[in-house]
Amino acid sequence: MAIAASISRLAGTLIDLLQTRLELATVELEEETLRSFSYLLFALVAMFCLAMTILLGTVLIVAIFWDTHRIPVLLSLIAAFGLSGIMIGLRLRSNYRGKPKMLSHTLSELRKDLARISPDRNDAGKMP
Repeated sequence: MAIAASISRLAGTLIDLLQTRLELATVELEEETLRSFSYLLFALVAMFCLAMTILLGTVLIVAIFWDTHRIPVLLSLIAAFGLSGIMIGLRLRSNYRGKPKMLSHTLSELRKDLARISPDRNDAGKMP
């Protein structure tokens, strides 16, 4: 009977430990979500300010050359911004395709832990 009570207490302790870890992970995820949102908001404001700077700079350049070379200046600016956009888009696509899978490091560590716990299991390295 003492063994059953001991196992029951151990199971209760493990469940409490797991609940604490899950609550901590939830709080950390909420904090990270809020932090990411604030980063996104500031990045959008910064991009808006930079876009306005580029727009007003372009208008200034066109106004300076309006009487003499307005068509070549406009074509040059269109080409410069178009090429820049294409190059940035290609770089972004390349970076996105090369990113690691979500939680890949965590899954790798879990596979290692599982292999250490039960080295005789054949499917230890086959977690989904």
